[in-house]
Amino acid sequence: MAILDGFTVIEFSEVYQAPVAAQVLGDFGATVIKVERPETGDLLRHMDAHANAHGLMCSYFAAANRNKESVVLNLKTAAGKEAARRMAQNADVLIHNYRPGAMERLGLGYEDLSALNARLVYASATGYGESGPLSHLGGQDLAIQSLSGIAMGSADADGSPRLTNAPSIDFCSGMVLAQGIVLALLERERSGRGQKVSTSLLDTAVAMQGLEASSYLMYNQPTKWFDRTLNFMFQTRDGWITLLGFFRPNPLQLICDALGIPDETQLPGMETLAQQMPHRERLAEKFRPYFLELTTDEALSRLQARDLICMPILDLDDTLQLEQVRHNGMVATMPLDGQPDCEVVNNPVRLSRTPASIRRGPPALGKDTAAVLKRYGFAESEISEITSK
Repeated sequence: MAILDGFTVIEFSEVYQAPVAAQVLGDFGATVIKVERPETGDLLRHMDAHANAHGLMCSYFAAANRNKESVVLNLKTAAGKEAARRMAQNADVLIHNYRPGAMERLGLGYEDLSALNARLVYASATGYGESGPLSHLGGQDLAIQSLSGIAMGSADADGSPRLTNAPSIDFCSGMVLAQGIVLALLERERSGRGQKVSTSLLDTAVAMQGLEASSYLMYNQPTKWFDRTLNFMFQTRDGWITLLGFFRPNPLQLICDALGIPDETQLPGMETLAQQMPHRERLAEKFRPYFLELTTDEALSRLQARDLICMPILDLDDTLQLEQVRHNGMVATMPLDGQPDCEVVNNPVRLSRTPASIRRGPPALGKDTAAVLKRYGFAESEISEITSK
């Protein structure tokens, strides 16, 4: 039996942050009912230009919505709101990522629903928090990277800020929310009562920088990890590598040995790492032509033989084909309605006895509306009123 088998999750969320949290619960056995608006559904369904052009399932939606049922409700109508309340009254968890106040205006806020279901764990994911001067704004990963210090902390050598392509804050915030939900469910076993769980993209982004933030808060010192020792990125004959001097007392000696060139540490004033660091750019210039003569595999073999930390710099497409990634089970096969089975990224959490599983693919919009509403006691004649736009 899966860990969360028998738990019901009602999800009112779109795009990535909160859908990730709901998917995690679904991966471990929960029944996840995704409530979507009529006709368009989750905005993420329409963000894949290739899929749109060919009438296919959006790849981005598929990445965050397996193990879910899709129910269409029109929450602008009294019938739609009543259906949502009835579902919440019999649920273990409700998740949403609407802006603060939106669910309250619908009569679906925490106070409203906890009065109907005292055991409900009510989870809210926002951009900036549920109150405060920015709480009314919509959150988005790249905007949060900018505000949180991550973009400037990753700045190029010329000081230009750099944004990360992958929506890592969205993903981490979803995982944090899932953690909070599970903690609340554990506490409910003791108290018999649910509670509200909340997190935000901004809070997650700040927490992700815990090491760097502590250096600022305690000593007002910035942290640039790549600049702390002899770290380099070098082009090889057929690619690129990252070479890191971390955790080695004299990485320069090891690099010279790997390249088969005279040991720079024998020169006056180059004996220690502290003496070497001001010469890092000169050393990079010296080493570049040697690496350009080596293939990536040759360079890695030489460096790793000296116990230096180094890895190739890959495109994501190449990463997904890595033997280690496949060995770890991070690419899984998932069914798709009306299309061949596809591959998606798997849940990264490993449990030895009760692992995550993919039981169903991402649902078509409204696919499960009638079946789910009938489970909640609605007659066939009521369903069209509940779902119509």
